[in-house]
Amino acid sequence: MVSIERKIRDQIESLPRGELLFPVDFFNLGSSEAIRISLFRLEKEGVIVRVAQGIYVRPKESQLIGQVLPSAEEVAEAIAKRDKIRTIPTGIYALNALGLSTQVPTKIVLLTDGSPREIKVGKRVIVFKKTTPKNLLTKGKISSLAIQALKEIGNGKVSREEENAIIKLLLSEQPDDLKHDIILAPVWIQKIMKKALTND
Repeated sequence: MVSIERKIRDQIESLPRGELLFPVDFFNLGSSEAIRISLFRLEKEGVIVRVAQGIYVRPKESQLIGQVLPSAEEVAEAIAKRDKIRTIPTGIYALNALGLSTQVPTKIVLLTDGSPREIKVGKRVIVFKKTTPKNLLTKGKISSLAIQALKEIGNGKVSREEENAIIKLLLSEQPDDLKHDIILAPVWIQKIMKKALTND
């Protein structure tokens, strides 16, 4: 047990601070139980910090504020990478990601082809919401967010300012990705997105 803990510690200390750690990262060093106990002990020693159930980090250090823990967004990204799942931000989170809302959502809702679940990170919650394959076929990062942001605002409720802001953002999307993604959107959203194709 001690040798496994030592190996896990060595592996953790070889990684950059701030990198998220999962028990599966150490699967080649011992049994699941031995890894779980070792991570528990390393947490108690202050070598690592548990940021959510089964997710740890060796925090970055700041002279001003001390330990810097990863954000809920970084945790969500790491989970998606670990589980090899696709995700698309939705709701208020999509609006915030596009800069259309200054409200920082306490609940991050992500559409996914993975398992539905909720993960608590500090005072925030990450919700992985199972969706249909069609909703995950979008290619462009900006156009994907735009579709979800417009759905959140609602048909007939999009202000001129919001529409202009979204069109401006879509101008920096890859044209081929934008054309591909427009077809996947509801008709009323297609009409807005198409304006980015005719805009110079």
